[in-house]
Amino acid sequence: MKFVFLIGDAAVGKMTVGQELMKITGLRLFHNHMTIEPVLEIFGNFNGKAISRLRDVIFEEFAASDNYGMIFTYIWAFDQQSDWDSIERVKQIFAPYDTVFYYVELVAPQEIRLQRNITENRLIYKASKRNLDVSNQRLIDTDTTYRCVSNDGEIPFDNYIRIDNSNLSAEETAQRIKQHFNL
Repeated sequence: MKFVFLIGDAAVGKMTVGQELMKITGLRLFHNHMTIEPVLEIFGNFNGKAISRLRDVIFEEFAASDNYGMIFTYIWAFDQQSDWDSIERVKQIFAPYDTVFYYVELVAPQEIRLQRNITENRLIYKASKRNLDVSNQRLIDTDTTYRCVSNDGEIPFDNYIRIDNSNLSAEETAQRIKQHFNL
């Protein structure tokens, strides 16, 4: 099985690139808001424990399936040990199934991400982003509070690529990923 961690800052284009990568590879997309949005709707607030447990169930069932592989989008705060631990937990779920892991880091400056934060595709799939003032401020606050872009050489894993997708379409970015990893 193949597992693509599609990581990057808020509104960098992870979900949209993941949608395009799914179209051209047969990998299935599991974007992080597929668990965040239902939990927000049910609980009325962010419940990290519930989100994590839902994700684990999906990961466990998917890992045991005969699917080709998964794309998972994630904002990885590199300065938070808990995020490193989360990546390792996912890898432990998939490792018994001879999974090959790939790491794609998307980067773009804040001004581009603020423009992407209001795109129709994003707002369709992420109801919690529809209050644009709150969503934009959350993006800015996250940039101030966490380091969500890796330092050079910080990601120690094989099968890693960083793509500045500032001037690339989602389709072009997905093609680069597919070609780079021969997916």
